[in-house]
Amino acid sequence: MAKRKGQKFEQIIDAAVKVIAENGYHHSQVSKIAREAGVADGTIYLYFKNKEDILISLFEVKMGSFVEKSKERLAHDTPIEEKLKLLIEMHLKQLEADYDLAIVTQLELRQSNLALRTRINEVLKGYLGLIDSILTEGMEEGFFSAELDKRIARQVIFGAIDEVVTNWVMKDHKYDLVPLAQSLNQMLLSGLKQR
Repeated sequence: MAKRKGQKFEQIIDAAVKVIAENGYHHSQVSKIAREAGVADGTIYLYFKNKEDILISLFEVKMGSFVEKSKERLAHDTPIEEKLKLLIEMHLKQLEADYDLAIVTQLELRQSNLALRTRINEVLKGYLGLIDSILTEGMEEGFFSAELDKRIARQVIFGAIDEVVTNWVMKDHKYDLVPLAQSLNQMLLSGLKQR
């Protein structure tokens, strides 16, 4: 189980997203994922320990890629009020472009298994760190209130974005997601700004 890169690894990750979105995590046998990826069942175990490892790995890959792209975009000399909007837009764009991934992240990653939830939360820390960096910068610049409770602000920001996407998934993506970024950003900024 040493391999974590390469074309077959990517094929399995992409197949897992599709199969889990279509069948739900509990009804997605490893054999279905292998069939979708075009590999033998045993090949899966060269890359992953079990189905749980596949789910965590696909989240690590997709979230890791998103966090890296976001860091690059946010590193530019952009006004703080634009940084939060950029992050929201990127989040919504990624999931609007891949409805299967949206189903997996919004519904299937919400498992009751404590060990699985703990591992998912570990992966999520990189994303939450992006929000923290925006909040810290905004507080240092005096754009956000110095008394802002960063932990609660982070939860509100992440929760708001997450709920907007979950609602979109539950409504079977009947409307465009990305245009919601502007009003979501305005609402969040109005609560964070220095008065």
